Amino acid sequence: MNVIWSLCRKYTDLSDEEIRIIEHMSETLQPLANLEGADIFIDCPGRDGNAIVVAEAKPECVPSSYKNTVVGLLAKPENEPAVARTFRLGVGTKQMKAVTQENGSTIQSVEPIRNGSHIIGVLILEKRVDEQRQVSERIHFSQQSFETIAHALAQMVPENNWLTECIDEALLMVDRSGIVTFRNSLAQDLYRRLGYIEDILGQPYENVRLVEQDGNSEECSGYSYVETTVSNLVLDIKHIQLNSAGAAFAVIIQDVTWRREQEQALILKSVAIKEIHHRVKNNLQTIASLLRLQTRRTDSEETRQVLGESMNRILSIASTHELLAQSGVDEVMLGEVILNIKNNTMRYFSNPKCYVTIAMEGGDFQVDSDIATSVAIIINELLQNSLKYAFQDRSSGEIRIVVEQGKLYSSIQVSDNGGGFDVANTEGNRLGLSIVQTLVKDKLRGNLEIESGPEGTCARFDFKNQIIGTTDERRSSDTEGFSVPGLRFALNSQEAGEASCMK
Repeated sequence: MNVIWSLCRKYTDLSDEEIRIIEHMSETLQPLANLEGADIFIDCPGRDGNAIVVAEAKPECVPSSYKNTVVGLLAKPENEPAVARTFRLGVGTKQMKAVTQENGSTIQSVEPIRNGSHIIGVLILEKRVDEQRQVSERIHFSQQSFETIAHALAQMVPENNWLTECIDEALLMVDRSGIVTFRNSLAQDLYRRLGYIEDILGQPYENVRLVEQDGNSEECSGYSYVETTVSNLVLDIKHIQLNSAGAAFAVIIQDVTWRREQEQALILKSVAIKEIHHRVKNNLQTIASLLRLQTRRTDSEETRQVLGESMNRILSIASTHELLAQSGVDEVMLGEVILNIKNNTMRYFSNPKCYVTIAMEGGDFQVDSDIATSVAIIINELLQNSLKYAFQDRSSGEIRIVVEQGKLYSSIQVSDNGGGFDVANTEGNRLGLSIVQTLVKDKLRGNLEIESGPEGTCARFDFKNQIIGTTDERRSSDTEGFSVPGLRFALNSQEAGEASCMK
């Protein structure tokens, strides 16, 4: 007994005939997945009101939205409203957001599978929310996959016309005499937008060809691809040879105008963001330079110390804007921010009588500019406090910065092996710690914990990051391990360099 038969018998009320229809339909999934570069599923109505996934196919030419199989799992109405709508109304549903069984976000298009008037299942086409994929991810057919798709297209029109409405692209079929013998509704709509008044069905293909050659940029045996601009539309055109008596070739056209407009807008935005952050960084560095000049002109040690601390705070903010100016987006890698702060702090708090190492470890991930700026100032204050007070009358010391990335909240820990201090009596009297408390509470919406004793001081704070979590997740269980391959970074004492502390 195969998987489809077993699942349908166990969880649905489908008859043997209806199960055979589902089995036959499942044979078209893999070619359709490769053709669309999308995940394809068949769900059947379960006895408990949920749908159950009985068949799936992942695209072979682009990354799937799924790491594991979902066959045998439930499709809940609240997570997949398009599926629920199609089951309820018996009509197709296009481009509706859904949540996968792996808690990812996708866009679904759903078509009903019927046995007469009875809906026995739905065919689901899923694409990732970030479907605007890179050029490197475009479909490149192997000879084997091309032949499979060509065969599927040849059988799709005469046997399963409705399947062509599941495709999110315009589809034309042309016979050996050069006449358009089939077009789906998307193709009809596309040509009307391009100014074709008459239906293209029955017309010579040469009269409706949109480019001189359907594919001259990428070619393999039986398949070609080209991107062109027609009128005000940017179109991806695929040309597929068919080994069928009724059709010579198929033409698949996708409107990518919106994608290209978004890419251009993103480029312009990136340039503007880079320029803004570059100017902000320069202005902050100018202010820091003025403070440095003022520091050299004063004879008061207390004044020099205050001006130096203020200058370092300004440089902490400037370092974040420097990274943002390089990336051109509103996000930076947290590890780079912390590394810059560490280097700045060591540079301006030097004392040859005290050797201090600063080690960094943990996860490195992206945060937005507001979080990065607040974290930069907090790390700066915590490092300054350790360097100024932790190692008095000592010849050496060690500071550790540990980053832990969670699903919803992440945390950073700054600890030293210094002499410690009385947290209860000192915490509110130091400007640096007051700044840390304010930023963690008001800006990061997190919690701050400080523990100190004879063996050292440990300050730990958390903050909400960019990863979307469910509202019922508890913060206490959110933070996960951070030794992720490719994301772990560490500096040994030599790489960390030297820092010195105040007398």
